[in-house]
Amino acid sequence: MTVDAPDEDNLLRPPSNQSYPSITRDPSFYNPAHTFELEKEKHYQQQYGDIYFLRLATLKPAVEQVAAEAWDGFQIANDVVRRVDRVLDVRQGELCWVAGTVYMDMPLKPNILDDISKDHWISAPPPREKYLSPNGEDKIMLEDESGRLRLIGTPLDAHELVTGCIIAVMGTENADGDFEVVDVKLPDLPRQPQRWERDDMALSSASPEKQDEAKQSRRSGGKVAIVSGLAISGDEADTLTIDLLMEYLLGEATTPSLQTSSIKQITRLIIAGNSLAEATPLPTREDLTSSSSATATKKASKKYGYDSAAYNPAPTAHLDALLATLLPSLPVTLIPGATDPANVALPQQPIHGAMLPHSRAYAAPPATVSTDSPREAGWFDATTNPWTGDIQGWRFLGTGGQNVDDVFKYVEGDDRLEMLERMLRWRCIAPTAPDTLWCYPFQSDDPFTLSESPHVFFAGNQPRFGTVVVEGPAGQEVRVLAVPRFRDRGEVLLVDLETLGVEVLRVEVVG
Repeated sequence: MTVDAPDEDNLLRPPSNQSYPSITRDPSFYNPAHTFELEKEKHYQQQYGDIYFLRLATLKPAVEQVAAEAWDGFQIANDVVRRVDRVLDVRQGELCWVAGTVYMDMPLKPNILDDISKDHWISAPPPREKYLSPNGEDKIMLEDESGRLRLIGTPLDAHELVTGCIIAVMGTENADGDFEVVDVKLPDLPRQPQRWERDDMALSSASPEKQDEAKQSRRSGGKVAIVSGLAISGDEADTLTIDLLMEYLLGEATTPSLQTSSIKQITRLIIAGNSLAEATPLPTREDLTSSSSATATKKASKKYGYDSAAYNPAPTAHLDALLATLLPSLPVTLIPGATDPANVALPQQPIHGAMLPHSRAYAAPPATVSTDSPREAGWFDATTNPWTGDIQGWRFLGTGGQNVDDVFKYVEGDDRLEMLERMLRWRCIAPTAPDTLWCYPFQSDDPFTLSESPHVFFAGNQPRFGTVVVEGPAGQEVRVLAVPRFRDRGEVLLVDLETLGVEVLRVEVVG
């Protein structure tokens, strides 16, 4: 029997004494922004409605500028449109335009007042997939600090508005007191910073020699891997595909030529939410009643107040082991999600380092003194959700997907990319917070509004992969990514750090 000479890319070959050069992964410049970090002492006594007034004050000048440029001198039947300052200044039969905040009056939308008025022993109904009323009872309202006005008209159907977005509408008020809309304008994308703009501003105070040295040290090329929805449950059965992904990122499951041409170019891994599987739901009243007879037995099995039946440390331990294996070779950014051990309200704060004892050794030391100097970015960066930062000079903005899932309940369609694009044109990445999406009651600043357009905008835990380039009125270009759940699709996205092109890597077990 004749055996062909083994090829160097063939993994099924006998061991040899041939020596191979060590491969070094190309580094990338990473500069997180810490935009969504909250103070240690949080206060919840303030009203949540202030967020909407703050958002209106921030975005109203932008949408009024767009509307004024588009509708200046517009006429219908010799009636020239005029701008009114407040919603209550609209007069019947007069062609005008006004800006305000959209509020969706939907009977099927959760209402906290209704929940409080009901008996607290009644179990809550399962969450609805959509808030849309089948009987057409939904109403679109426009409000500001003066009052509220109902909007009607076919132009509204093309925009699929949700609560919290800031718009300008042109039309007339009819005899019923409804505002018949003729046209709608959005704030649209804000200015987009140049590549390396934020880093160049940080170097502006340095000497010319240091500036030239820093700019010359910037490498070209490289890729960022983005994955979401690992959903680690601690079961041995769900770790095979994750182990294959880990071996691929480390170069252990690839050939030498692929290690040199592709794997070494992956400079960072971003995990966009839901690293852990959803925990067991809280027991119902029936469960508590049926288990009351076993209370004494349970108490006897506890040791120092710890009940192994109530807490399963395996998922967190498996995630920690995965990260600790990757981190010596690959830096990781960890964004929390809806099923991760972090606060529920947006912005979710980083997963505490005590949950990941092995991985936190690669994190930056905590800041002890408040200074104006930039904070050091660690090899392991447990961040907030949403998260923003610069990688190789490109501005990245990403979420764990809760904002898209909530907007999905307001609209008829299911195109997640279109929803992400609308968020950019609304200049707000979480418009439905705090109405139906829990968030912190901000008073002085709304971090969910966009002051600058990112270069890459992604949302994790989506049903399927999708990407599109959104173009703005001033030449802005934003690469929008819908990152699929890895547990369902087995897909990882690779973003090229020169062209911002996207590759899809699929990891699956056959048979």
